[in-house]
Amino acid sequence: MTAAGTQSAGGCGHRILAVNSGSSSLKFGLYRPPESSGDPVLLLAGGATGIGHTNGRLQIADAAGAALVDEAYQLNSQGEAMREILAAIAKRTGDRPDVVGHRVVHGGPHLREHQPITDALIEKLQAAVHFAPIHIPAAVKLIRETEKLLPQARQYACFDTAFHRTMPETSRHYPLPQRLYDVGVERYGFHGLSYESIVTRLGPELPERIVCAHLGAGASLVALRKGASIDTSMGMTPVGGIPMATRSGDFDPGILLFLMRTEHLTADQLESLLNRDSGLGALSGGESDMRLLEACAAKGDAKAQLAIAVFAHAARKMIGAYAAELGGLDLLVFTGGIGEHSASVRNRICQGLDFLGITSGDPAQCPKVRAMTSEEELQIARITCHLNRSQ
Repeated sequence: MTAAGTQSAGGCGHRILAVNSGSSSLKFGLYRPPESSGDPVLLLAGGATGIGHTNGRLQIADAAGAALVDEAYQLNSQGEAMREILAAIAKRTGDRPDVVGHRVVHGGPHLREHQPITDALIEKLQAAVHFAPIHIPAAVKLIRETEKLLPQARQYACFDTAFHRTMPETSRHYPLPQRLYDVGVERYGFHGLSYESIVTRLGPELPERIVCAHLGAGASLVALRKGASIDTSMGMTPVGGIPMATRSGDFDPGILLFLMRTEHLTADQLESLLNRDSGLGALSGGESDMRLLEACAAKGDAKAQLAIAVFAHAARKMIGAYAAELGGLDLLVFTGGIGEHSASVRNRICQGLDFLGITSGDPAQCPKVRAMTSEEELQIARITCHLNRSQ
């Protein structure tokens, strides 16, 4: 029996822990439910970085942003990071969360709605491992570890793919035989919780035709009509779309056949190539962090300049394609670490988009552009609170 079945239904719980796990990080937000309507109220936020490396760090801040914890840690797994986070929360607040919401990147073809975590859900996740062999096993392991650490807590899965359920068949179908679609080979889309948070924040200011670009180490774009996803750049897996820090993005699939025949690469070797040894890092000769790439490019590094140019070129093409699909563009939103903080990358992407009424990537200069913070942890808390009240 999973944690979702160990507590009586009803209510939203006294403390909601929103968990956002990455490949080497674990971000969290601790919330209390709203008094009536409105958003959950943030109490603590932070996370662990450098998981699995020697340069790990645990940082926790209060709701005002004041640092409570900022310490070097060597954390070998997300489970260890969760244990340290819960210990730090208990030490500073005396709280033990009784409701936990997990970001789950991919649920495969049969899990497309945010829902309580049960043994049946875990079985479906494990059966869908081949859709996201890097992400799903890690998600299941963290859920099980959290169950041990918080045995009385109700747990919920918040799927990145859920947001893109509204895509039409023309966006979901690949030009492949129907038998492959029948077993789940289709476009799912990701960064859904980020996009949900942007739509929620825009609220009554939400225009009809939006392109939103979530640009970070992982990067994607989405076309939104009245807040609903109609197309997105990532596909069946988070490898597709525009080039990312270490992921390839889209390219001629014949290249994979060429590599299998000439270099005799296995599926595991191809997966490593596409996920870890491609993207900006491959183009630059090893550097994948956009901040460092920009610093190198400013010093005249030709490879760094190429990496940034390819990234901006791919994003610009996607914006143009989505504007055509939407029949125009009312707003371009940038979010994610790069999208929010790098004005120079935004400007590069926006060069040549004058025909859409976009003259600059600076929101202060162009009313059709906004840079917004992605609030994935808050969105997880919103979803989790809603689901828990429905139980």
